[in-house]
Amino acid sequence: MFASLCYNVDRGEWNMKRSERKIQSAANWQFILGLLCVVFLVASGILLAEKINDSVKIKAKSTKTSIVQKKKTSSSPNGVQTARIMANGDLLYHDLLYMSALQSDGTYDFTENYQYVKPWLKKADLVLGDFEGTIRPNYPLAGYPLFNAPESVVSAIKDAGYQVVDLAHNHILDSQLEGVFSTAKAFEQQGITPIGVYTHKNRDKTSLVIKKVNGIKIALLAYSYGFNGLEENISHVDYNHHLSDLNEEKMKKEIERAEKEADITIVMPQMGVEYQLEPTQEQKTLYHKMIEWGADIIFGGHPHVVEPSEVVKQNGQKKFIIYSMGNFISNQRIETMDGVENKKWTERGVLMDVTIEKSKKGTIIKNVQAHPSWVSRVAKGTYSPEGYPLYTYQTYILEDFIKGGKYRDKLDQATKERIDTAYQEMNEHVNLKWDE
Repeated sequence: MFASLCYNVDRGEWNMKRSERKIQSAANWQFILGLLCVVFLVASGILLAEKINDSVKIKAKSTKTSIVQKKKTSSSPNGVQTARIMANGDLLYHDLLYMSALQSDGTYDFTENYQYVKPWLKKADLVLGDFEGTIRPNYPLAGYPLFNAPESVVSAIKDAGYQVVDLAHNHILDSQLEGVFSTAKAFEQQGITPIGVYTHKNRDKTSLVIKKVNGIKIALLAYSYGFNGLEENISHVDYNHHLSDLNEEKMKKEIERAEKEADITIVMPQMGVEYQLEPTQEQKTLYHKMIEWGADIIFGGHPHVVEPSEVVKQNGQKKFIIYSMGNFISNQRIETMDGVENKKWTERGVLMDVTIEKSKKGTIIKNVQAHPSWVSRVAKGTYSPEGYPLYTYQTYILEDFIKGGKYRDKLDQATKERIDTAYQEMNEHVNLKWDE
């Protein structure tokens, strides 16, 4: 009985404590729930405030951006258009260049020539090159004194970014008159426009080559001083119909016509004395005449070395002349030009970089830059079937290779010194004074 009583008492106490625990637990849960509600309400308020604040910020930011863009849209379309033009001198394919490009399957790969140039050319809206030679398939290859390169060189030139090539030079008849037509055709098939030869219509009946770039009409003309006497092998009629020489009457007529039909006129003449660092008086006189007739830019060639630039004032506007842009790719260099006083200059060239601006006031040359170039030749350690050592030929834009340039670490010490000297001497020699 005592035990039963104790049991009942203990059980009653246990039941009472359990009930109290339930009440206490419920109270605790009520408190927690209440606290959570308060926290939720406070958090919701904070989030709502932040959302409203963010919305205001976004709206303000959106309004600001809209204003900036509107301002930009209203200022840039003020009728102002720009076009960036790049041009260089001789693409001269000596026999060692195509021997070195020969692959084991019998094809040629010239893309390495332009590996370091390509990123530069891709920045331009229009790229002009001077192809010094011919391309006539099923005709003997030749790399001096006559020039006839493999057709695959054209695809490499295309891949590098060229859109126009000057064919008015003294070697264009090196594979006869047929070579004039096949050379032009080879470039046209790759979407590159040849200038300085006339293979579809006779010269006097052909439209001017005018490229429309970013709304700017750019006329392109090219002329050669002669054709190494090979013109004696063709008729007088064919000469007049297909070739472009320095006949002043014809040039004046074409340049004046270009002045009327285009916004800007570029002339690429070939004349001067090979390996001479200064233009002849004949060059100066004729190029200034071209400016008077209406030319705006003259990219000269032929001497195989760079000749200085000149800024000319004509009718209140600045015009530009560079008498020779030199070699851009070739095998002419210190090691190969024994007996030539200026042999170190044959491995140097210049990439001209010109910005044109067109507005309601007219079209002007906005800016001119000259980027010195240099041809690298590194022995492959292999030989041609004829026993000639083969090389990797690559054109460098020297800003990439001088101290601070992104490819500086690729050079050995001797090449660094050679390039540093070339860069300094080239800048001094070109003597570009556009901003003065």
